[in-house]
Amino acid sequence: MLKNVVSSSVLVGALFFTGCASINKAPASMDAEAKQFKPNPSYSQVYVYRNETLGAALSMPVTVNGKLAGTTGPNSFFKFDLPEGTHTITSQDDESVLEISTKNNEIYYVWQEVKMGAFSGGSELQLVNESKGQSGVRECTMIQSNF
Repeated sequence: MLKNVVSSSVLVGALFFTGCASINKAPASMDAEAKQFKPNPSYSQVYVYRNETLGAALSMPVTVNGKLAGTTGPNSFFKFDLPEGTHTITSQDDESVLEISTKNNEIYYVWQEVKMGAFSGGSELQLVNESKGQSGVRECTMIQSNF
């Protein structure tokens, strides 16, 4: 029993100390522009952010309607445009699924909360209000989106 606890502790410790997840930062000008939070009448905008350092060694993929939108690291965000309608956002290979209905000229904020398990990290996607979303995004650095 003690051997299993020690082995688990070493494994979890190794995850924390192996370094931060690799992410592709966006240019500073794009980061500043995105943090203006200006809606566009032609489409809806979605910000996905992860404003935690928990699970710093883990990159967490996010998909939109089955297509990879980006991969977050600690204290990072990305944004993308969507047509008006219903969309499915997933994280960690469908570990967390969030369905949202968007409208043009609106901005949506999705918090990717890190959840640590016994042997690996996971996440939970949560749609948050404008105040919480903008505050969370401001704590983060913009990364390149695949969308």
